[in-house]
Amino acid sequence: MPNSNAKFHRGGREAGRRELVSRSLQSAQHCLENQDFGTAYAHYLLVLNLAPELKTSVKETFQYTLFKWAEELDSLARIQDLFNCYEQALELYPNDEVICNSMGEHLFRMGFRDEAAGYFHKAVKLNPDFADAKENFYRVANWLVERWHFIMLNDAKRNLTYLKAIENAVHSGSKSVLDIGTGTGILSMFAKKAGASSVYACELSKTMYELACDVVAANNMEREIKLLHLKSLDIEIPKDIPERVSLVVTETVDAGLFGEGIVESLIHAWEHLLVQPKPKNQDISAGDYGRVIPASATIFGMAVECNEIRRHHRVGMQEVAGVCLSNSVQFFSPTYDAAGSEETVEPYTTEKLSRIPGGYRPLTEPCQVMTVDFNNLQELKSLATRKPWKLSLPVTEGGILDAVVVWFVLQLDDDHTLSTSPSEETCWEQAVYPVQGLLDYSVKTGDTVMMEVCCQDCYLKIQKISSSTSECGMDFSDRDDTLSLGNEAELCNALAGLQTTSKQDGSTPVCVLESTEIALLNDLPYHECFKAAMSKVLLSLNPSKDLQSMDVDGHGSGINLQENQNNSSLDVDPDPLYILDVSEGFSILPIIAGKLGPVRAYSSVEKEQHQAALHVIAEANHFPKETLEFWLSHLEEESVVLQRPKSDKLWSIIILDVIETSGLIQQEVMEKAAISRCLLHSGGKIFPQYVLVYGMLVESESLLLESAVQGTEPTLGFNIAPFINQFKVPVRVYLDLSTLPCVPLSKPAELLRLDLMNPLLNSPSREVKVQICKSGRVTAIPFWYHIHLDEDHSLNTSDESSHWKQAAVVLDEPIPVQVGDELVLDVQHHKSNISITVKR
Repeated sequence: MPNSNAKFHRGGREAGRRELVSRSLQSAQHCLENQDFGTAYAHYLLVLNLAPELKTSVKETFQYTLFKWAEELDSLARIQDLFNCYEQALELYPNDEVICNSMGEHLFRMGFRDEAAGYFHKAVKLNPDFADAKENFYRVANWLVERWHFIMLNDAKRNLTYLKAIENAVHSGSKSVLDIGTGTGILSMFAKKAGASSVYACELSKTMYELACDVVAANNMEREIKLLHLKSLDIEIPKDIPERVSLVVTETVDAGLFGEGIVESLIHAWEHLLVQPKPKNQDISAGDYGRVIPASATIFGMAVECNEIRRHHRVGMQEVAGVCLSNSVQFFSPTYDAAGSEETVEPYTTEKLSRIPGGYRPLTEPCQVMTVDFNNLQELKSLATRKPWKLSLPVTEGGILDAVVVWFVLQLDDDHTLSTSPSEETCWEQAVYPVQGLLDYSVKTGDTVMMEVCCQDCYLKIQKISSSTSECGMDFSDRDDTLSLGNEAELCNALAGLQTTSKQDGSTPVCVLESTEIALLNDLPYHECFKAAMSKVLLSLNPSKDLQSMDVDGHGSGINLQENQNNSSLDVDPDPLYILDVSEGFSILPIIAGKLGPVRAYSSVEKEQHQAALHVIAEANHFPKETLEFWLSHLEEESVVLQRPKSDKLWSIIILDVIETSGLIQQEVMEKAAISRCLLHSGGKIFPQYVLVYGMLVESESLLLESAVQGTEPTLGFNIAPFINQFKVPVRVYLDLSTLPCVPLSKPAELLRLDLMNPLLNSPSREVKVQICKSGRVTAIPFWYHIHLDEDHSLNTSDESSHWKQAAVVLDEPIPVQVGDELVLDVQHHKSNISITVKR
């Protein structure tokens, strides 16, 4: 009897469990129908805990419920509850790539890039063909492991020079070493290989710290190198390291030398982590005093003419496609704004001058800007407090003053140096200080380029760049005495010849644009092409309108149009055509559209400064106020940008941003196109109407070196490549094909068509046969776009005047080819990602 009672009770419990599971499933389904996702999620948790055998059958519905509930929690800012839900889900489905990827997306949006990378990476490992996870991982990998890591690790000369300097220091007695900002750990391993008895290394980035741990272990040094997940400023003795070290090695320098905080970290190291420096004129053992590699640095600079720098930092014309810009607004790039900013803003941009499109021309000889001794604590401390000093460079070649470029020579020790000069074969870029705000940028031989130099906020700042003519012959910079009034003509001539970068008075509004936005404003073919295409659509929708007022070819009277508008032409035509520009960033296309006839043009720019600039330009072009409006101010929910202009109106033209400046397709562009098609009235158009993707096969050693570490040879035998190459991405962006070191092995071929107006013409994948016209090794496939606004008007993103850059798919393994061979490219488009694989 006891036995049968037990069976009865077990049977009863089982029946109760099944009943509870069945009722919970029904309740979950009912909640989903009513969009009560939180309660539905709770029911599914109960079901899966009571009946694990149902995991497979309810998996898809559970995922859907989780994602919808997570969206709701996100909108309510219940972040902790959101992450708790994902942790519960991953306990139930620890190897579900879809849940891992979704968790990563939430983390990435909230700024937790390291953690997001871990989930994306896991999702890709679980399913290497999961396109969403791969695209997410590639996106976050660019943030976590910057591309210069690959370039530097492939620079055998740089690695060998550091190795020899470290060997010299260790062999002369510096046996305890701290590597600040270790990255992959290569300098630490150099120190251990040289014979250092104690080696410590710190790294702030969680991703790089974990990567360094893997690298050190793979090279059998995990017991000999102590890795710290810390900023060097937070290292304490004896908590983190037992005692002061005799050698600090670091390469925490950027193109402007100080931008990664080397001065601050070395001041702290000398005060808290290093033994005292060697006293002057005393011969003592190296182990008894502290030293730093690099020992010192010398910074050089010169003034240059460079059209590529100019077009990214100065607006070069007074009129764009019939829109007058002259004197209405002053445009500057962020580097100019940084000069007078109280915030810590990087005061320079960077360029690899040896590969800049169109090249550059020196206007002065290279000049020494400053030196810094990293082994002198007092000198390091004085940098931040040193008053700005003036520097003058004699002009040796006449031209246009576009920038002052800066590089440096690192003196690792007495015998070993590394130069970042543009004339050297180096992995480094140069710091570029664009010249802005002058009345006249032309200089001639004998003139002088003047500037002010200082070190503030961990940056080398070169500001107040100006020029004085050779006729001037006077320097007012350091003179306190009153000028003699005896030679009034000389004084007048001198003042007339003196150019200044002082900001203009407040009468002219100032607008700060990103350098890419300035390059777009300077792209005349882009604006003329849009003007012609918009004119064509508006004319077809308003055939009765006077062609003169429509200004189709730019020769129509703009004055007539303005007069018509000022005479209340909008009142005559109560039903204007509606145009929406949802381009990313600053765009004057709505103003160009407004000059083409009776339209209501809506801009989607967000920044108040940009809106103010567009208002000023509109007024300067005699626009009625109602012609230009800002679309976001009309929306209750800014996330839903694409909607009707009014409840009873549709758009005549919707302008979409299809291609990023980087050379990639904008995210969700096809989804935006699908919505846009529903918002057009008959005869309305999306711009562009379709895009053709072109590409060609090339051999490029540079792209290989910039994309992945090439074995153990460049890293001097250390096994680093397999670990950092986990973070390589298949597509390189922001390329200039005109200067990319490569050998074309095929002619350009059309790879893909993206049709925004007719989706039936689209295919997510396509096979393309490509004929080899030159023997070599295929290492990459650069690609670019022909953007067709309509059948008659198109833009080529590889044109010299284009503001767009290009991109390239880099192959995992080079493919040897001979003339006459034929390769088949499998081209796929998923969301914003283009993938290209090569078949024989």
